[in-house]
Amino acid sequence: MTVSKQYVYEFEKGDGKNKMLLGGKGANLCEMTQIGLNVPPGFTITTDACNAYLEKNKLPDGLMADIKTHMLALEKKTGKGFGSGTNPLLVSVRSGSSMSMPGMMDTILNLGLNETSLKGLIKQTKNERFAYDAYRRFIQLFGKIALNISDEHFDERMAAIKRKYGAPSDVDLNTDHLKELAGEFLAIVERHSGKPFPQDPYEQLEISVGAVFRSWMGKRAVDYRKQFRITKDQANGTAVNICTMVFGNMGNDSGTGVGFTRNPGTGENLIYGEYLVNAQGEDVVAGIRTPKAIAEMEQEMPEIYRQLITLHNRLESHYHEMQ
Repeated sequence: MTVSKQYVYEFEKGDGKNKMLLGGKGANLCEMTQIGLNVPPGFTITTDACNAYLEKNKLPDGLMADIKTHMLALEKKTGKGFGSGTNPLLVSVRSGSSMSMPGMMDTILNLGLNETSLKGLIKQTKNERFAYDAYRRFIQLFGKIALNISDEHFDERMAAIKRKYGAPSDVDLNTDHLKELAGEFLAIVERHSGKPFPQDPYEQLEISVGAVFRSWMGKRAVDYRKQFRITKDQANGTAVNICTMVFGNMGNDSGTGVGFTRNPGTGENLIYGEYLVNAQGEDVVAGIRTPKAIAEMEQEMPEIYRQLITLHNRLESHYHEMQ
């Protein structure tokens, strides 16, 4: 009797030391969950699954069933429903290999949104502007990464809408503007892919997992590995991390950022990094708006800053090195 290979590990069960199997991000999410940090619930699909996919250009047998089992467990943990019209569960789909390759592979946010769950998100948050902002972001990311539609098509429409309504920045667009933009983005997807935007959240998830696996062999990632002489012994495939969404674009009391527990240049023991208010992760690296230094958060969001300091201390005392 052959034992089928385990391709999926929930964050509570994965081995935080096994970066070759779970990728750096997946291994760290598992370890941080297990030491009691407030990591949003999720699971990691292994680099073995990536290599099996790349070999046959399809997800390995049984993987989608395993993913569904883990999504049902995620629904139980969060009390939300994937694709629900009242209390929807949305997830991020992120790459992560054993070696850090910043910006070289792909991430999709807000997955699980469709015409039904969009209404559910509005009910859940009582924030229609936020829901349409999340939807237009998801359509663009899914179109670009999963369906290979050039960013230019979406960026042109965004620029045209901002001009039309005299909005200097995307945060100046109101609910109706974002609703119009989401409609135009859906039309772009249908025009360039020949099919309407997929409404089944599991179809969205299956397509996205394959797209993230493929990004391992994308030109950017291959060139990066060549340039930095990253061998198969150091990094072999990317894992995929499916994580419950936490929203940075819900208003001026939320945000997103990147940071280190110390200054990576000097080693000074101070949180170092940047953040943006009312934004999602891609915005920090995309250069759409200018981020602020994390030090400014002490004045702007003192309670969040205090929580970051607590987190900083716990991370350093656990890992004994800069994170």
